[in-house]
Amino acid sequence: MTSHPAISRKQVLGLSIVFIWFFIGGIMHFAATRLEASVVPPYIPWPVAAVLVSGVAELLGAAGILLPRVRRASGIGLFLLTVAVTPVHIYMLQRPALFHVPLWALWLRLPIQLALLWLILWSTWRPRRA
Repeated sequence: MTSHPAISRKQVLGLSIVFIWFFIGGIMHFAATRLEASVVPPYIPWPVAAVLVSGVAELLGAAGILLPRVRRASGIGLFLLTVAVTPVHIYMLQRPALFHVPLWALWLRLPIQLALLWLILWSTWRPRRA
C-alpha cells in the first residue's frame, strides 16, 4: 500500500475551490441543460449530449480530487476538460449579441480560465514519494 504525502492547508483550500467549481458546474449541466446547450458552438455536434457528458466528467473529476489515490489523474482530467470547453468561451466572445452576458464578463472568463487551470495543477499535481 502506498502512502500519500500530506497536503498543506493552502492545497486543501485549492482543492476545495476546484471541487466546488466543478461540483456546482457539473450539477448545472443537469439542472440547466437547455441553457448550457445554448452556448455550445454550432460546429460541435449533439450539444445536449456534449453538455451531459461534460457534466458527468465534471462531477467525476470533482469526486476524484477528494481521493488521494486518484487525485492526480482526476486533476489531469479536469485540466483537459477545462481546455476542451475553451471553444465555448471563445464562441461567446465572438457572438456576444446571442447571449445575455455583459461583454466584460465574457472577457473576464479568460483570465479566470487560466487561473483555474493553474489551480487545478497546483492543487492536484504533487510529486510522488519514492
